[in-house]
Amino acid sequence: MFTGIVQAVGAVRSIQKTEQGLQFTIDPLTWTHQPKPGDSIANNGCCLTVVRLDPTGWVFEAIPETLAKTTLGNWKPNDLINLEHALRVGDTLDGHQVQGHIDGIGTIIAVNTADGYRIRIGLDPAMMQWMIPKGSVAIDGISLTIANLNTDPSTDQHWIEVALIPETLDRTTLGDKAVGDHLNIEADAMVKTIVHTLKSMQSNTQIV
Repeated sequence: MFTGIVQAVGAVRSIQKTEQGLQFTIDPLTWTHQPKPGDSIANNGCCLTVVRLDPTGWVFEAIPETLAKTTLGNWKPNDLINLEHALRVGDTLDGHQVQGHIDGIGTIIAVNTADGYRIRIGLDPAMMQWMIPKGSVAIDGISLTIANLNTDPSTDQHWIEVALIPETLDRTTLGDKAVGDHLNIEADAMVKTIVHTLKSMQSNTQIV
């Protein structure tokens, strides 16, 4: 479990193919945190397990299922990524409950700096059922509030918009993103649970 409060920005140092998928070496840069093998670290919001510690960084592995549902398969050496260690008992929950299980990939369709700093992200239509006004969403591992979204069912445009404060821009990679860039999206687990439960109840309802 994570909070969506990014603790550091790291860099991809190397990428290697394996029989199971891809292996990444991530340099934590200035982050002095010392994980151990078996620890969970969110890499751009994707929960990965530390396989080992190398002189050049922390080694993680991603299987085809992870690569298919996240942006990890498009990473390149020297790409910067958001990092967060899993919650420990007693840690504060400053963001919202984030599982590190990516629901899909979003695409930036607009960046507006005229009134603050806002990013509009296009989503797969199926993901819109989990997006609610002022609700929480994790974008590349960052806990954010949905400032606006398209709720018009008559259009084929499906997007959410988030407003970023200077602190978020300084501490994460979002300030370097541009139109066309892809982002990992994880919807609020509570909303997903409610939607799933309601759908299950409706499908099990019998008309007498």
